[in-house]
Amino acid sequence: MSENYTKGIQRLLKIAKEESLKIGHSYVGSEHLLLAIIKDSKGSASNTLIAIGCNIEKMQSLLKESLTASNVTSTLGHLPLTRRAERILKNSFIEAKNDNRKSSGQNDLLLSMLLENDCTLYKIFNLCSVDYQIIKSYVTSSNNIKIIHKKKYSEPDKESTLKMFSRNISDLASSGKLDPVIGRNEEIERLSQILSRRKKNNPVLIGEPGVGKTAIVEGLALRILDKKVPRLLWDYTLISLDIPGMLAGTKYRGQFEERMRKMMQEIEKSSNIILFIDELHTIVGAGSAAGSLDAANMLKPALARGDIQIVGATTLSEYRKYIESDGALDRRFQKIIVYQPSIKSTVDILNGIKDKYELHHKVKISKDAISACVELSDRYINDRFLPDKAIDIMDEVCSRISLNSSSVPDSVIKLEKKLKLITDTKNKDIINQHFENAAKLRDKEKKILNKIDFINNQLKLTSANDDMVEITDKDVADTVSLISGIPISKINERESVKILSIKDNITKFIVGQDYAVDKLVSAIQRSRSGFKNPNHPIGSFMFLGPTGVGKTELAKQLAHSLFNKKESLIKIDMSEYMERYNVSRLIGAPPGYVGYEEGGFLSEKVRRNPYSIVLFDEIEKAHTDVFNILLQILDEGRLTDSLGHVIDFSNTIIILTSNIGTQSMSSSTIGFNKSDEKDLKIDLQLEVKKYFKPELLNRLDETIIFNSLNKDNLFDIIDLQLNDLRKNLKSKNMSLRISKSAKNILLINGIHREWGARPIRRIIQNEIENVISFKYLNGEIKENSIIYINGKGSQLIFKSKNKKLAPTSKA
Repeated sequence: MSENYTKGIQRLLKIAKEESLKIGHSYVGSEHLLLAIIKDSKGSASNTLIAIGCNIEKMQSLLKESLTASNVTSTLGHLPLTRRAERILKNSFIEAKNDNRKSSGQNDLLLSMLLENDCTLYKIFNLCSVDYQIIKSYVTSSNNIKIIHKKKYSEPDKESTLKMFSRNISDLASSGKLDPVIGRNEEIERLSQILSRRKKNNPVLIGEPGVGKTAIVEGLALRILDKKVPRLLWDYTLISLDIPGMLAGTKYRGQFEERMRKMMQEIEKSSNIILFIDELHTIVGAGSAAGSLDAANMLKPALARGDIQIVGATTLSEYRKYIESDGALDRRFQKIIVYQPSIKSTVDILNGIKDKYELHHKVKISKDAISACVELSDRYINDRFLPDKAIDIMDEVCSRISLNSSSVPDSVIKLEKKLKLITDTKNKDIINQHFENAAKLRDKEKKILNKIDFINNQLKLTSANDDMVEITDKDVADTVSLISGIPISKINERESVKILSIKDNITKFIVGQDYAVDKLVSAIQRSRSGFKNPNHPIGSFMFLGPTGVGKTELAKQLAHSLFNKKESLIKIDMSEYMERYNVSRLIGAPPGYVGYEEGGFLSEKVRRNPYSIVLFDEIEKAHTDVFNILLQILDEGRLTDSLGHVIDFSNTIIILTSNIGTQSMSSSTIGFNKSDEKDLKIDLQLEVKKYFKPELLNRLDETIIFNSLNKDNLFDIIDLQLNDLRKNLKSKNMSLRISKSAKNILLINGIHREWGARPIRRIIQNEIENVISFKYLNGEIKENSIIYINGKGSQLIFKSKNKKLAPTSKA
């Protein structure tokens, strides 16, 4: 059967016999065949093992351990094959036949070895992470590349593959198209040191998005240009590889591998190219299909031999997920951790690159503006990193101011509209062969173009003579406010009036709770004046009191007065978080649970509306684990959700409401004296201390006890609740007047003692709105009339008079 084996297998059999004799064995087994594959460095099977990243040294040492364990005396002459070895050779021929080949090769022999179970080979292959499918995929893809090359479906590319799918960073550096790199000296020096190593000279920059990983590589290119690197790197060229470009259009199997192979050959031939792969994790799985290798596995052998030098850049999470999990790939790279620069370093970076932004936007950036870009972005934009977010702020503020200062005159806009109309008419005349009209229109077109050019030239002259617009720290604050939704800019007169009038606006709707309103308004005024602790929420309060006294309503009215939008009140009903398993909904489910990637209700709401009021309604109903979340929010003004996002609560007002210990207040008579009120509040504070932990209460700015509502307060609330009805009546030219006796009847049942003001809305609906609706429909009450409501005994008396006949005095 020797004619069915290639010269490669015949050579392996010879080496296997020699190795068996050296050890002193009287047979040739499967272990000897594998040892022969390792020894035959020129063989295809050996190259395949190296290509897939197998540790050959480890495999050889494991084999020698298993072979030396035998205690057999050597014999001269013919060495027979073991049954397993014979079976492996026969199976190799079957592997070849399946691929329509007449003779089997070394790779077929390797594949047939991998089919063996419950033997020494099986254990060795497992320990070395060698699998049948991996070898089969590699062998198949290699054969396909050869077939494509032989059949010549298309002419080979005359242009370099590397040039087609890359960007020359060194050329960009020499042509002055790269921004200067400020700082990062330690990282660039470490990069140079790793690249100068003899082996394992492939650095990978690991850091969060926006910290400047790509800029460090550009800084290396600039240093190579200036010869400020080790002598060994003077002649090197930095090339950035475009992985998506290499994948684009590879619809047939083997095309991507062919591109990768050509690119690798070009790099190996030149020997002075450093390949930069941004988003290094994308090479794992890139181009892999059924039975083919991905880019990472194709690069492994070249990286191991040192034929190719790669500089990678990726984030820490992506590195752990894709590269660190593959030990063979991970060991070929040397990690350089890139941290976020300090505020001082970021200011230096922005000062170093501001000239290019000034030239582009035709503005001047002041030193105060640079400092504001860094400090405000660091404080108010928490989901991104310096220096990227500071550079983005600088770019956007320059763009905003530049656009506002360079508007096109109305005369030019009118001329351009007229020009378009003439051009369209001229083109139609040419199509219809009305050449005389077209010639006249062409002359008009030229005149208008000359006018536009003249006006534009005049504008250029005046703008050149004028000083460039200077960007100030106020402009930066306005831009950060637009991006983050947080009012940062200095208070102008209009806003100052608004903040000072918040109390008056709230007390129109909140009755009898002046102390609570004062405390809330003071916190807001302190925040907008810039005197609050930047690491704490604007204010944190616990509202205590019986139901229906205005605790939740105060939070709603504050949100309306301050923000004028519903999204700025984040109300969380704590009765939904009574069970422990519901608590995770606030910050997101843990990994592996349903809804993990969606984030939490509280964390996502505050991320989208960082300047808001967060209302934890009826906090005593929540599970105790909720209090642990609150401790972090109240103390540091920050919260980390299940996805790892740090949520900033420093621009929120935290309000907790509770009914604990308020039974005595609600059941007491209306208008109890001051000594009773003081005693009740002391008892209430003791109840609160029993229920809530001291660490939670100590973190609150204040615990505010709401007053029970007296009769005068309830009369005012009735008037407030009637406002909606009065608005509806006004549309029909009707008005409403209600007497004190009528108000007394509305409160006669004393429901307010237990439920506060909450039932008033329902009483008005049942006793007043329903009656007016009925009387209006049957004609007793007509349009253009005044409705009078009085009380008699326990009944409400409704009367209506035409406005012309009605008395002018109010009832």
